[in-house]
Amino acid sequence: MSKKRKVVLFIAASLDGYIATEDESLEWLFRVEGEGDNGTLEFYDSIDTLVMGRRTYEWIIHNEPGEFPYKDKQCYVFTRSPMENTEDVTFVNEDVTQFVEKLRQQDGGDIWMVGGGDLLKSFLEARLIDEITVTVAPVLLGKGIPLFKEGEYETELVLKRVRNFNQFAELKYELKKDKT
Repeated sequence: MSKKRKVVLFIAASLDGYIATEDESLEWLFRVEGEGDNGTLEFYDSIDTLVMGRRTYEWIIHNEPGEFPYKDKQCYVFTRSPMENTEDVTFVNEDVTQFVEKLRQQDGGDIWMVGGGDLLKSFLEARLIDEITVTVAPVLLGKGIPLFKEGEYETELVLKRVRNFNQFAELKYELKKDKT
């Protein structure tokens, strides 16, 4: 019997809770002295599927020119606009909960909820996230794109692990599930 796949958020944020500046820059993140790959490869090897919103996908295409960085994984992009699938990406315009539950039932590794904010809010409100790993950078941005958008998803978490990678602090949480 195969285990049910987990949906995980793995993301970096400033100490004051922003994932990017207002103009979507991550330059502040790359100036922080880390250690090796800051745990990214270990995480990446645990997943085989990515889900993201269209704006996150477009940011990746614009800011990471060249070969699509997730060619070796199944990649789904949620969008409200009709878009043609590519060899690397399947575009999805379905109910988030039903789609994710179908993915969970398939054999495979964990599912990485990459971003963005609107999609993450939908995932949290539908209680689709199982784990959150935030790598905190010792930077205060003061304003920018928040890690978590305001929403109806009050959730308790259980701290599972704390690690540091030089100046970065990695916090891994499991979300408590309702006992209904």
